Amino acid sequence: MKGPSVSAAVAPVFAAYPDDVRASLEEVRALIFELAEEAGVGPLTETLKWGEPAYLTETTKAGSTIRLGSKDGRAAAFFICHTGLVDGFRADFPEALSYIGNRGIRLERGTDREALALCLRRALTYHQEKRRRA
Repeated sequence: MKGPSVSAAVAPVFAAYPDDVRASLEEVRALIFELAEEAGVGPLTETLKWGEPAYLTETTKAGSTIRLGSKDGRAAAFFICHTGLVDGFRADFPEALSYIGNRGIRLERGTDREALALCLRRALTYHQEKRRRA
């Protein structure tokens, strides 16, 4: 798996996913760490939220939690629904990504990686940008 070593608490959860779901989630996990470094949001905390891998900018409080999991047997990235992040993603990328209500993005084959990266980066800098606009 690319990126830093998976935390001991999270590793068994990744191992339990079907191969195709796990491969998608591992790829997105690596992208999250890469984007966090590029954005300068500080170290990420990798933990479990609702039994699924979650990524937080706990030290700097720059971003909103990103949770990885599956929905209907397919890989997905989830965001806190009251942030409005997914509504914003949908407005900016209506055709590029497949959405799960106001809380997630399906990580399907052919997902537009550039659009996904912009969405993940937006989540990682959500609070930082809110403070900047205030």
